[in-house]
Amino acid sequence: MHHPGPTRFMAVGETHELAPRDPDPEGTYDWSVADAPEESDVAFGEDPIAYITPDEPGTYTVRLDAPDGTHELTVRVYPSDKSVTHQPGRSGYSGYSGISGVSGSGIGGRSGSGSGAGSGLGRKVGEQGRPRITLTGERVGDEVVITAHPKTAPKAPDEELDVEFFVDDRDDLAEYEIEGYEFRAPLSAVEEPVRIHGVAIGNQYSVPDTVSIHADGGVDRLNEPPEWTDGMSCYELYVRGFVEPEEGQSILEAIVEELDYIQDLGLNTLWFTPVLQNDDFDHGYNITDFYSIADDLGGEEHFHRLVEEAHDRDMKVLFDLVLNHSAREHEFFKKAEQGDPKYVDWYDWQDEENSVPDTYFDWPYIANFNYDNLEVRRYLLDAVEKWADEVDGFRCDMAWAVPRPFWQEIHDLTKEKDSEFLLMDETIPYVADFHNLCFDVHFDAGLYFDLLQIGQGNEPADQIFDSIDNRYHVGFPDHAGFLTYIENHDEDRYIEQCGEHAVRAAATAAFTVPGIPMVYAGQEIGERQRRGHIHWEYANEDLQDFHRDLTQTWEEIDALHVQADFESIDYESDTDSVTAFARDGEDGRYVVVLNFSEGTEVVGLGDEEVDAVDQITGENVAAEGGVTVEDAVILPAA
Repeated sequence: MHHPGPTRFMAVGETHELAPRDPDPEGTYDWSVADAPEESDVAFGEDPIAYITPDEPGTYTVRLDAPDGTHELTVRVYPSDKSVTHQPGRSGYSGYSGISGVSGSGIGGRSGSGSGAGSGLGRKVGEQGRPRITLTGERVGDEVVITAHPKTAPKAPDEELDVEFFVDDRDDLAEYEIEGYEFRAPLSAVEEPVRIHGVAIGNQYSVPDTVSIHADGGVDRLNEPPEWTDGMSCYELYVRGFVEPEEGQSILEAIVEELDYIQDLGLNTLWFTPVLQNDDFDHGYNITDFYSIADDLGGEEHFHRLVEEAHDRDMKVLFDLVLNHSAREHEFFKKAEQGDPKYVDWYDWQDEENSVPDTYFDWPYIANFNYDNLEVRRYLLDAVEKWADEVDGFRCDMAWAVPRPFWQEIHDLTKEKDSEFLLMDETIPYVADFHNLCFDVHFDAGLYFDLLQIGQGNEPADQIFDSIDNRYHVGFPDHAGFLTYIENHDEDRYIEQCGEHAVRAAATAAFTVPGIPMVYAGQEIGERQRRGHIHWEYANEDLQDFHRDLTQTWEEIDALHVQADFESIDYESDTDSVTAFARDGEDGRYVVVLNFSEGTEVVGLGDEEVDAVDQITGENVAAEGGVTVEDAVILPAA
């Protein structure tokens, strides 16, 4: 169906992209405004991709005449003072609402080298923060009841929040009632699944939440991360540097032989940097064929075997999905350079002569796709569908640089195949609106940056609490997932930036704050080179043993996982390089104490009564006045 997707929520002056789904490049698509506030002058041209920038608050109905019929889309527009974004004129990226710190994005061959300014566009979030909403539902007698749970941002003043519900335009529901924070519908009116969107309105409007109700009264929460992510721990492999293959062996075959090592390390999900055909830069992000596994890795047959071997070990596999650009070595870009009118329009250009392709940060070896071209969308959607059948999820590269409605289409496409398929975005700074029907889990670049500043002594260790609060200040709902890490292939190694004394504390933070912990291959042995060959022959075995003990501890204690409660606690220390917090789960309460300084510290824990045996090392760390902390301890409550 070519319907453009879910109800849109925005403010006057913001811009949203409107695009037909499942596009037929040969089809004709016409946009018009069927209904709008009386004073509005909004209108569309003749292009198949349209952009709406409302000029009056209210409710708009947009009409799309498509090859499969006429579709209508509701666009709810709030006053401009509730806006959450500043954007460029040509957008599709509306709803930018998050920034936390600045994270390096240098990618050799793709974007230069070394850490630099973070990716993403600016945002505007008031000091009060952005409200949030979660929808829950249940069957009550012969009705299904959806309840909204709106919240103000952490530490924001109390504010009376309004809630609005909308039935998705693609679904039929003739009978329902809305009263306050409740939406009720008789089961007799629900024949097919119906999607219900809810939004909270206060000083700004919230990221919407969405549920699907069924004829039997069942309710699915469509923005909930897959259930398996509550016990997910990730290992990123820089594919061409992880291990040297033997003579006659492919890289993927060599990686298969290391799966037992990764499993023994205690990590259960593999994220591979791109494995598609590329222009021979070792990072693989400059893709020349979106439908084929790189020959130098071993080809598609060897990739199939790698995925099967991982699955045999109950490990999940994440595919690095690159949709913003192709390599300039891609055959389509070469045709565009030669002036082929078909392929010139596949790319964005910096000049009227179409001689310099548009890129971000002046990256020299890639060219940005033109998402106003239906052929581009069709080509990439078909590639997504091919690889979604092969793996358990996508890590989505430069998600901020691809129109959000396109990600929503990918969300629906993949979730229809497998409701437990994982979508994880790299959006730096992170963007709260990308949680609604786009991504389940988000890179926590804010936490990464703060852990870096703490490790370098530029911020107190208590900055961790502000980092966690900031997720929700910018508007992420409570159910959003976050990937927590201290290294990845875009950043200099933590040990290089902060020293070995801080690595154990930072790694423990990544494994004990709410989130999905990740280790970047080589981190566990003290590797100092960001990319390329990992020097396994010079492994720091003590650090390696520590990571193994840490991951095993994390795996065994449910209170350290995503769903457990998190709170700061009172503690006493002579240095601001120390912090402490508690996690509460079904298996009890645990206290985590972190010390980023170079010396051992005695930390008092106030009223917290703990068993002083550290769960990572098994050592008793009791001391007069508290506990002794060299780098990190995890202590069960007494």
